[in-house]
Amino acid sequence: MAAGVLGALAAAAPALAHGGDAPDATNYRTVVTSAPPMPGLTVRAVEAGGRLELENRTGRTIEVLGYDGEPYLEVRPDGVYENTRSPATYLNATLAGDSEPPATADPTQPPEWRRASDEPVFRWHDHRTHWMSAQPPPAVQADPGREQRVRDWVVPLRDGVSTMEVKGTLDWVPPPSPGVWWAFVIIAGIGIAALGLWSRALPVLAGLAAATGPLAIAYAVARELDAGTTGVGRVIVGLLVGQVWPVVTALAVVAAAGYAFARRPAADFALAMAGTCVAVFAGAANAAVFARGVVPVPWPPVAARLVILAVIAVGGGVAVAAALRMRAAAQAAAGAATPEEPATP
Repeated sequence: MAAGVLGALAAAAPALAHGGDAPDATNYRTVVTSAPPMPGLTVRAVEAGGRLELENRTGRTIEVLGYDGEPYLEVRPDGVYENTRSPATYLNATLAGDSEPPATADPTQPPEWRRASDEPVFRWHDHRTHWMSAQPPPAVQADPGREQRVRDWVVPLRDGVSTMEVKGTLDWVPPPSPGVWWAFVIIAGIGIAALGLWSRALPVLAGLAAATGPLAIAYAVARELDAGTTGVGRVIVGLLVGQVWPVVTALAVVAAAGYAFARRPAADFALAMAGTCVAVFAGAANAAVFARGVVPVPWPPVAARLVILAVIAVGGGVAVAAALRMRAAAQAAAGAATPEEPATP
Protein backbone atom coordinates (compact mmCIF):
# COMPACT_ATOMS: atom_id res chain seq x y z
CA MET A 1 0.00 0.00 0.00
CA ALA A 2 2.80 2.42 0.91
CA ALA A 3 4.61 1.72 -2.36
CA GLY A 4 1.39 2.29 -4.30
CA VAL A 5 0.72 5.63 -2.62
CA LEU A 6 4.28 6.82 -3.20
CA GLY A 7 4.11 5.72 -6.83
CA ALA A 8 0.87 7.62 -7.35
CA LEU A 9 2.31 10.74 -5.78
CA ALA A 10 5.42 10.47 -7.94
CA ALA A 11 3.32 10.11 -11.09
CA ALA A 12 1.22 13.14 -10.11
CA ALA A 13 4.16 15.32 -9.07
CA PRO A 14 3.90 18.83 -10.51
CA ALA A 15 6.59 20.40 -12.70
CA LEU A 16 7.64 22.36 -9.61
CA ALA A 17 8.75 19.25 -7.74
CA HIS A 18 12.24 19.11 -6.28
CA GLY A 19 14.68 18.45 -9.12
CA GLY A 20 16.19 14.99 -9.13
CA ASP A 21 19.61 16.43 -10.01
CA ALA A 22 19.58 19.23 -7.45
CA PRO A 23 23.11 19.59 -6.05
CA ASP A 24 23.71 18.24 -2.55
CA ALA A 25 26.15 21.15 -2.14
CA THR A 26 28.36 23.30 -4.36
CA ASN A 27 31.18 25.83 -4.27
CA TYR A 28 29.39 28.27 -6.57
CA ARG A 29 26.75 30.71 -5.32
CA THR A 30 24.16 31.93 -7.82
CA VAL A 31 22.18 35.03 -6.84
CA VAL A 32 19.51 36.98 -8.74
CA THR A 33 20.37 40.64 -8.21
CA SER A 34 17.67 42.30 -10.32
CA ALA A 35 14.56 41.39 -12.29
CA PRO A 36 12.14 43.46 -14.37
CA PRO A 37 9.99 45.59 -12.03
CA MET A 38 6.66 44.21 -13.17
CA PRO A 39 3.97 43.52 -10.54
CA GLY A 40 3.31 39.79 -10.50
CA LEU A 41 6.64 38.79 -12.07
CA THR A 42 9.25 37.18 -9.81
CA VAL A 43 12.51 35.41 -10.66
CA ARG A 44 14.72 33.68 -8.11
CA ALA A 45 17.45 31.07 -7.84
CA VAL A 46 16.44 27.80 -6.17
CA GLU A 47 18.05 24.44 -5.33
CA ALA A 48 21.36 25.96 -4.18
CA GLY A 49 21.42 27.93 -7.42
CA GLY A 50 20.84 24.83 -9.53
CA ARG A 51 17.73 26.24 -11.24
CA LEU A 52 15.99 29.53 -11.92
CA GLU A 53 12.32 29.90 -11.12
CA LEU A 54 10.12 32.37 -12.98
CA GLU A 55 6.58 33.03 -11.75
CA ASN A 56 4.35 35.11 -13.99
CA ARG A 57 1.16 36.48 -12.42
CA THR A 58 1.06 39.57 -14.64
CA GLY A 59 -1.70 38.29 -16.91
CA ARG A 60 0.67 38.76 -19.87
CA THR A 61 2.92 36.35 -21.75
CA ILE A 62 6.55 36.57 -20.70
CA GLU A 63 9.09 34.95 -22.98
CA VAL A 64 12.49 33.58 -21.91
CA LEU A 65 15.08 33.72 -24.67
CA GLY A 66 17.53 30.90 -25.31
CA TYR A 67 21.29 30.88 -25.79
CA ASP A 68 21.06 32.09 -29.40
CA GLY A 69 18.41 34.71 -28.67
CA GLU A 70 15.64 32.39 -29.88
CA PRO A 71 12.30 31.93 -28.09
CA TYR A 72 12.85 29.23 -25.45
CA LEU A 73 9.95 29.48 -22.98
CA GLU A 74 6.62 31.25 -23.00
CA VAL A 75 5.18 31.66 -19.52
CA ARG A 76 1.56 32.43 -20.32
CA PRO A 77 -1.36 33.05 -17.96
CA ASP A 78 -2.61 29.50 -18.64
CA GLY A 79 0.74 27.73 -18.20
CA VAL A 80 4.25 27.28 -19.58
CA TYR A 81 5.18 26.28 -23.12
CA GLU A 82 8.57 25.12 -24.40
CA ASN A 83 9.86 25.71 -27.91
CA THR A 84 10.87 22.30 -29.27
CA ARG A 85 12.97 24.09 -31.89
CA SER A 86 15.16 25.72 -29.23
CA PRO A 87 18.37 23.84 -28.29
CA ALA A 88 17.94 25.25 -24.77
CA THR A 89 14.87 23.03 -24.28
CA TYR A 90 17.15 20.00 -24.34
CA LEU A 91 20.36 21.45 -22.90
CA ASN A 92 18.48 22.76 -19.86
CA ALA A 93 16.96 19.38 -19.06
CA THR A 94 19.96 18.47 -16.86
CA LEU A 95 22.24 20.36 -14.52
CA ALA A 96 25.29 19.20 -16.50
CA GLY A 97 23.80 20.32 -19.81
CA ASP A 98 24.74 17.00 -21.39
CA SER A 99 21.45 16.30 -23.19
CA GLU A 100 22.08 16.30 -26.93
CA PRO A 101 19.54 18.40 -28.88
CA PRO A 102 17.88 16.52 -31.75
CA ALA A 103 18.50 17.44 -35.36
CA THR A 104 15.15 19.25 -35.43
CA ALA A 105 16.36 21.77 -32.82
CA ASP A 106 17.16 24.83 -34.90
CA PRO A 107 17.07 28.28 -33.26
CA THR A 108 16.65 29.94 -36.68
CA GLN A 109 13.34 28.20 -37.37
CA PRO A 110 9.90 29.43 -36.24
CA PRO A 111 9.04 28.11 -32.77
CA GLU A 112 6.93 25.03 -32.18
CA TRP A 113 5.34 25.14 -28.72
CA ARG A 114 4.46 22.28 -26.41
CA ARG A 115 2.89 22.62 -22.98
CA ALA A 116 5.28 22.01 -20.09
CA SER A 117 3.13 23.13 -17.14
CA ASP A 118 -0.45 24.11 -16.35
CA GLU A 119 0.72 26.82 -13.94
CA PRO A 120 2.47 30.07 -14.90
CA VAL A 121 5.52 29.01 -12.93
CA PHE A 122 8.57 27.19 -14.26
CA ARG A 123 12.01 26.11 -13.09
CA TRP A 124 14.89 25.31 -15.37
CA HIS A 125 18.65 24.81 -15.40
CA ASP A 126 19.93 27.96 -17.04
CA HIS A 127 23.59 27.39 -17.81
CA ARG A 128 24.30 31.10 -18.08
CA THR A 129 24.05 31.17 -14.30
CA HIS A 130 26.41 28.20 -13.67
CA TRP A 131 30.07 27.38 -14.01
CA MET A 132 29.89 24.41 -16.36
CA SER A 133 33.50 23.22 -16.41
CA ALA A 134 34.77 20.58 -13.99
CA GLN A 135 37.84 22.77 -13.48
CA PRO A 136 37.44 26.02 -11.52
CA PRO A 137 38.11 29.32 -13.30
CA PRO A 138 41.80 30.31 -13.60
CA ALA A 139 41.45 33.03 -10.97
CA VAL A 140 39.95 30.53 -8.54
CA GLN A 141 42.69 28.01 -9.24
CA ALA A 142 45.25 30.70 -8.43
CA ASP A 143 43.59 31.59 -5.10
CA PRO A 144 40.97 28.99 -4.10
CA GLY A 145 40.86 30.07 -0.47
CA ARG A 146 39.33 33.47 -1.25
CA GLU A 147 35.67 34.17 -2.02
CA GLN A 148 35.57 35.86 -5.42
CA ARG A 149 33.32 36.83 -8.29
CA VAL A 150 33.33 34.41 -11.22
CA ARG A 151 31.09 36.47 -13.48
CA ASP A 152 27.96 38.56 -13.78
CA TRP A 153 25.23 36.91 -15.81
CA VAL A 154 22.16 38.00 -17.78
CA VAL A 155 19.06 36.04 -18.86
CA PRO A 156 17.01 37.97 -21.44
CA LEU A 157 13.21 38.10 -21.31
CA ARG A 158 10.68 39.53 -23.72
CA ASP A 159 7.26 41.08 -23.16
CA GLY A 160 5.71 41.52 -26.58
CA VAL A 161 8.36 43.49 -28.46
CA SER A 162 10.05 44.83 -25.33
CA THR A 163 13.23 43.07 -24.18
CA MET A 164 14.04 42.89 -20.46
CA GLU A 165 16.81 41.30 -18.44
CA VAL A 166 17.21 39.22 -15.32
CA LYS A 167 20.64 39.92 -13.87
CA GLY A 168 22.67 38.08 -11.28
CA THR A 169 26.05 37.05 -10.01
CA LEU A 170 28.03 33.83 -9.80
CA ASP A 171 30.60 33.66 -6.98
CA TRP A 172 33.14 31.11 -5.85
CA VAL A 173 32.77 30.21 -2.15
CA PRO A 174 35.80 28.42 -0.67
CA PRO A 175 35.02 24.95 0.70
CA PRO A 176 35.64 23.95 4.32
CA SER A 177 38.10 21.25 5.32
CA PRO A 178 36.15 17.96 5.08
CA GLY A 179 38.72 16.10 7.16
CA VAL A 180 37.94 18.22 10.21
CA TRP A 181 34.22 17.53 9.96
CA TRP A 182 34.71 13.81 9.41
CA ALA A 183 37.05 13.72 12.41
CA PHE A 184 34.26 15.16 14.56
CA VAL A 185 31.86 12.58 13.12
CA ILE A 186 34.20 9.73 14.04
CA ILE A 187 34.95 11.04 17.54
CA ALA A 188 31.27 11.62 18.35
CA GLY A 189 30.28 8.29 16.82
CA ILE A 190 32.86 6.37 18.86
CA GLY A 191 31.74 8.12 22.04
CA ILE A 192 28.12 7.13 21.43
CA ALA A 193 29.08 3.61 20.37
CA ALA A 194 30.93 3.16 23.67
CA LEU A 195 27.57 3.41 25.44
CA GLY A 196 26.95 -0.11 24.20
CA LEU A 197 29.34 -1.35 26.89
CA TRP A 198 27.00 -0.01 29.59
CA SER A 199 24.26 -2.41 30.58
CA ARG A 200 21.76 0.37 31.35
CA ALA A 201 22.30 2.40 28.20
CA LEU A 202 19.05 1.48 26.43
CA PRO A 203 17.03 4.57 27.52
CA VAL A 204 19.95 6.83 26.62
CA LEU A 205 20.30 5.27 23.17
CA ALA A 206 16.55 5.56 22.68
CA GLY A 207 16.67 9.25 23.58
CA LEU A 208 19.51 9.91 21.13
CA ALA A 209 17.65 8.05 18.39
CA ALA A 210 14.46 9.97 19.11
CA ALA A 211 16.35 13.25 18.68
CA THR A 212 17.99 12.18 15.42
CA GLY A 213 14.73 11.60 13.53
CA PRO A 214 13.44 15.19 13.81
CA LEU A 215 16.87 16.52 12.80
CA ALA A 216 16.83 14.42 9.65
CA ILE A 217 13.27 15.47 8.81
CA ALA A 218 14.10 19.14 9.45
CA TYR A 219 16.98 18.95 7.00
CA ALA A 220 14.79 17.31 4.36
CA VAL A 221 12.14 20.02 4.82
CA ALA A 222 14.83 22.70 4.58
CA ARG A 223 15.98 21.25 1.26
CA GLU A 224 12.44 21.52 -0.07
CA LEU A 225 12.17 25.13 1.09
CA ASP A 226 15.51 25.96 -0.53
CA ALA A 227 14.16 24.39 -3.72
CA GLY A 228 11.43 27.02 -3.68
CA THR A 229 8.61 24.72 -2.59
CA THR A 230 5.82 26.62 -0.84
CA GLY A 231 2.73 25.48 1.02
CA VAL A 232 2.39 22.58 3.41
CA GLY A 233 0.80 20.29 0.81
CA ARG A 234 3.53 20.84 -1.77
CA VAL A 235 6.26 20.43 0.83
CA ILE A 236 4.77 17.08 1.86
CA VAL A 237 4.54 15.93 -1.75
CA GLY A 238 8.11 17.09 -2.32
CA LEU A 239 9.28 15.09 0.68
CA LEU A 240 7.48 11.96 -0.48
CA VAL A 241 8.76 12.29 -4.03
CA GLY A 242 12.26 13.72 -3.71
CA GLN A 243 13.21 13.02 -0.09
CA VAL A 244 11.43 9.76 0.58
CA TRP A 245 14.37 7.75 1.97
CA PRO A 246 15.60 10.40 4.43
CA VAL A 247 12.01 10.84 5.66
CA VAL A 248 11.26 7.12 5.92
CA THR A 249 14.49 6.36 7.78
CA ALA A 250 13.95 9.34 10.09
CA LEU A 251 10.48 8.07 10.97
CA ALA A 252 11.90 4.57 11.40
CA VAL A 253 14.52 5.71 13.91
CA VAL A 254 11.84 7.54 15.93
CA ALA A 255 9.70 4.38 15.90
CA ALA A 256 12.70 2.32 17.00
CA ALA A 257 13.26 4.77 19.85
CA GLY A 258 9.67 4.33 21.00
CA TYR A 259 10.11 0.57 20.76
CA ALA A 260 13.23 0.82 22.94
CA PHE A 261 11.58 3.10 25.50
CA ALA A 262 8.87 0.46 25.86
CA ARG A 263 11.63 -2.15 26.40
CA ARG A 264 10.11 -4.43 23.82
CA PRO A 265 11.92 -7.58 22.72
CA ALA A 266 14.53 -6.96 19.99
CA ALA A 267 14.67 -3.25 20.84
CA ASP A 268 18.45 -3.29 20.29
CA PHE A 269 17.97 -4.84 16.87
CA ALA A 270 15.45 -2.14 15.93
CA LEU A 271 17.86 0.60 17.04
CA ALA A 272 20.75 -0.97 15.15
CA MET A 273 18.81 -1.24 11.90
CA ALA A 274 17.14 2.16 12.08
CA GLY A 275 20.32 3.92 13.24
CA THR A 276 22.29 2.48 10.33
CA CYS A 277 19.65 3.47 7.79
CA VAL A 278 19.21 7.04 9.00
CA ALA A 279 22.99 7.53 9.16
CA VAL A 280 23.32 6.38 5.53
CA PHE A 281 20.21 7.76 3.81
CA ALA A 282 19.68 10.99 5.76
CA GLY A 283 23.27 11.64 6.85
CA ALA A 284 25.95 10.28 4.53
CA ALA A 285 23.78 11.04 1.48
CA ASN A 286 24.10 14.74 2.39
CA ALA A 287 27.75 14.62 3.46
CA ALA A 288 28.76 16.82 0.51
CA VAL A 289 28.12 19.78 2.84
CA PHE A 290 31.40 18.87 4.60
CA ALA A 291 33.35 19.61 1.42
CA ARG A 292 31.40 22.45 -0.25
CA GLY A 293 30.96 26.11 0.55
CA VAL A 294 27.28 26.51 -0.46
CA VAL A 295 24.68 24.24 1.15
CA PRO A 296 21.21 23.45 -0.29
CA VAL A 297 19.24 24.69 2.74
CA PRO A 298 18.26 28.21 3.88
CA TRP A 299 20.54 27.94 6.92
CA PRO A 300 24.08 29.09 7.66
CA PRO A 301 26.51 26.50 6.25
CA VAL A 302 27.90 25.65 9.70
CA ALA A 303 24.40 24.86 11.00
CA ALA A 304 23.76 22.54 8.05
CA ARG A 305 27.06 20.73 8.65
CA LEU A 306 26.33 20.34 12.35
CA VAL A 307 22.95 18.75 11.59
CA ILE A 308 24.46 16.26 9.14
CA LEU A 309 27.31 15.56 11.57
CA ALA A 310 24.77 14.76 14.29
CA VAL A 311 22.66 12.51 12.03
CA ILE A 312 25.67 10.46 10.89
CA ALA A 313 27.41 10.28 14.27
CA VAL A 314 24.33 9.61 16.37
CA GLY A 315 22.72 7.24 13.90
CA GLY A 316 25.90 5.27 13.38
CA GLY A 317 26.91 5.42 17.04
CA VAL A 318 23.52 4.17 18.22
CA ALA A 319 23.69 1.35 15.66
CA VAL A 320 27.11 0.19 16.88
CA ALA A 321 26.13 0.55 20.56
CA ALA A 322 22.99 -1.51 19.96
CA ALA A 323 25.05 -4.15 18.14
CA LEU A 324 27.45 -4.35 21.10
CA ARG A 325 24.51 -4.81 23.43
CA MET A 326 23.12 -7.59 21.22
CA ARG A 327 26.51 -9.31 21.22
CA ALA A 328 26.75 -9.09 25.01
CA ALA A 329 23.22 -10.45 25.39
CA ALA A 330 23.98 -13.34 23.02
CA GLN A 331 27.13 -14.23 24.96
CA ALA A 332 25.24 -14.12 28.25
CA ALA A 333 22.51 -16.34 26.86
CA ALA A 334 25.07 -18.80 25.52
CA GLY A 335 26.79 -18.93 28.89
CA ALA A 336 23.53 -19.56 30.71
CA ALA A 337 22.62 -22.37 28.32
CA THR A 338 25.93 -24.24 28.76
CA PRO A 339 25.52 -27.08 31.28
CA GLU A 340 27.93 -27.08 34.19
CA GLU A 341 30.84 -29.53 34.13
CA PRO A 342 30.47 -32.37 36.67
CA ALA A 343 32.80 -32.07 39.65
CA THR A 344 35.98 -34.17 39.48
CA PRO A 345 36.08 -36.72 42.36
